[in-house]
Amino acid sequence: MTSDVLRISHISKIYTMDGVEFTAVGDVSLSVKHGEYVAIMGPSGSGKSTLMHIIGCLDRPTAGRVEIVGQDISHASDHVLARIRNTSIGFVFQQFNLLRRTSAIANVELPLVYRGIGGGERRSIAEKILRQVGLGDKLNNFPSQLSGGQQQRVAIARALVTDPQILLADEPTGNLDSKSGTEILELFEGLHKNGRTIILVTHDADVARQARRIVRIADGKIVEDKKVGRP
Repeated sequence: MTSDVLRISHISKIYTMDGVEFTAVGDVSLSVKHGEYVAIMGPSGSGKSTLMHIIGCLDRPTAGRVEIVGQDISHASDHVLARIRNTSIGFVFQQFNLLRRTSAIANVELPLVYRGIGGGERRSIAEKILRQVGLGDKLNNFPSQLSGGQQQRVAIARALVTDPQILLADEPTGNLDSKSGTEILELFEGLHKNGRTIILVTHDADVARQARRIVRIADGKIVEDKKVGRP
């Protein structure tokens, strides 16, 4: 299968602050095919976070077209964007964003609650995913009882539980020690080999090199887009 899961055409995002316009992203075009592992890399202020928010349906472009799995969402309603986030995109954040007073399995079940899936089925799906990420013995642990690497695995399981078309990871190793960070990247590698489409946003060149394609962004524009040769 080679169809695009993401296609961005000539998008721009302009913010106005105190009457002054600021272009965060300018005339960017990008496509990602099913099963690709892409890193979007750039320093702070490069526009990569704005681009990530647009890809993740958390923001709309000022101009241009955004298609997720063939659907134009450039001017979609908040309701439509929320549905796409719940069905087509799985998010992994640097800060984990777990509910602190909720068990690992309940955190993973949460996206399925929004889908209206019943309790027994939710638990079965969430347990299966947690076992896949190596946390079958931590189902009922709270985040405070887990290491940073384990918390990120819960977050990854939560992102995968809806079987999304795109796994979108924002600095997923940024809050982890080097050993835990390596383990998370190894987990991503396994997901990619099993056919997952991964878009990883990072400022770290070493992290970006784990992908198969690196898109470099600077001053709101793509300055390089290259394949990475890996075994």
